[in-house]
Amino acid sequence: MRLFAAVLPPQEVTGELATEVAALRELPGADRLRWTDRPGWHLTLAFYGEVAEGAVPELSARLEGAARRTAPFTLALRGGGQFGHGRALWTGTAGETATLRLLADRAEAAGRKAGLDLGEHRRYRAHLTVARSRDAVDARPYVDSLHAFAGREWTVRELLLVRSDLPRSGVPGERPRYQPVGRWALGGAG
Repeated sequence: MRLFAAVLPPQEVTGELATEVAALRELPGADRLRWTDRPGWHLTLAFYGEVAEGAVPELSARLEGAARRTAPFTLALRGGGQFGHGRALWTGTAGETATLRLLADRAEAAGRKAGLDLGEHRRYRAHLTVARSRDAVDARPYVDSLHAFAGREWTVRELLLVRSDLPRSGVPGERPRYQPVGRWALGGAG
């Protein structure tokens, strides 16, 4: 199964972002982008790829330990940017981003210690993807619009292990489906 560790913003936060994204979708050329769905919005901490079912208990135990060692912290969705010449449009984070980065490092280490091959370590860059494109797109109007976005602050209280089921039907517009397979309270609370 295809898995990743993540933080999920609460509904009131994704509601604010949904309003911002609705405005972006009205900009010229927005139909050239594949917009992500609000139910799937998340901050990926570590991507594990295909994981054998037998490795999930070990990974889960290690993620539980990572969550226990990390105190709850505050975040907000802020600003925006692009990767790959408009191939991914995203909003970023503000607040206790050093703690978010620490949790991401711990989630990556949990995968490595569970025996998963994660490839080369990359510096973590917190982002929530709002749109993608197969081709290079001039994303400046979208990035400029997102620059002023400032969502409300919330307290991150849990770490999730999420299963990602990619579209297989071939139906245009079908989106990945995400299903939490594990949740752990930060700081051992709850």
